[in-house]
Amino acid sequence: MKNSLSHALKNYLNLRRGLGFKLQQEEKVLSDFVRFLRRQGEDHITTHLAVQWATQPQGTLPSRWTVRLTMVRQFAIHLSAVDPRTEVPPVGTLPFRYRRKPPYIYSDAEIVRLIRAAGRLGSIRGMRPHTYATLFGLLAVTGLRVGEIVALDREDVDLQEGTLTVRQGKFDKSRLVPIHESTLRALCCYARMRERIYPRPVTSGFFLDEFGNRPSIWSVRWTFVKLCRQIGLRGLTDSHGPRLHDLRHSFAVRTLVGWYRDGVDVEAHLPRLSTYMGHGHVTDTYWYVTGTPELLQLAAARVETTS
Repeated sequence: MKNSLSHALKNYLNLRRGLGFKLQQEEKVLSDFVRFLRRQGEDHITTHLAVQWATQPQGTLPSRWTVRLTMVRQFAIHLSAVDPRTEVPPVGTLPFRYRRKPPYIYSDAEIVRLIRAAGRLGSIRGMRPHTYATLFGLLAVTGLRVGEIVALDREDVDLQEGTLTVRQGKFDKSRLVPIHESTLRALCCYARMRERIYPRPVTSGFFLDEFGNRPSIWSVRWTFVKLCRQIGLRGLTDSHGPRLHDLRHSFAVRTLVGWYRDGVDVEAHLPRLSTYMGHGHVTDTYWYVTGTPELLQLAAARVETTS
């Protein structure tokens, strides 16, 4: 019985991963919960212990309590089908209403400043500034997730056809992403520079860091924050501010603004944007759309002309 919960957790994670979920955070969190139950001498889930564990340690924000208890609730629902002793914590036990942080919509001028600042990064071999200037530019013009761009291999970037093959998207779904001619030229220029500096790279990654390795997501984010402070998008000591992921929001908004200006049927074209951004459903794309003054003005004008 001591290992029954651990075995049940393993089965639960395997089942959900079979449906496409990665569950890296859930595995870590729920494993800690199972160890907590074991220390309490319990071999099944109770609401009391679930709440006690979810509100640990001291100083944890209420929003985190809700996330932790929600993970336990989902596991408990699964487990209750085979173990009737399982108590499923009721919805609303630790209520917290998530408030979406308004995304920062970058102007074209700010994106240009970011890319230029990246091009001035210090470098011994000359690889670092080219990598980050091109990488941030690609994020801005494609709306890809940073993890998707870092994961690109050289064979995923077709410099003849002008397409990117995203193989490690969300839920491990792959998709083909066409790119603009100007983007293709920038990638070709980067590829020539990369091959000159590292003619025989040790990794298959399209983007390389200063040492010839695939850059990590964390190094990309750290560099982004550093550059934002340099160009004034964040204060010199700010820990919060415009995020790298906001480039994805900005791409979605700029796309809609362009469609409205061109007289495109936005509702009919939204599924295309959803597919391009790698969303499972068009409603996921709405999450990225922020009502900027320009977008709202264009949308209102469209309504007036069609009514």
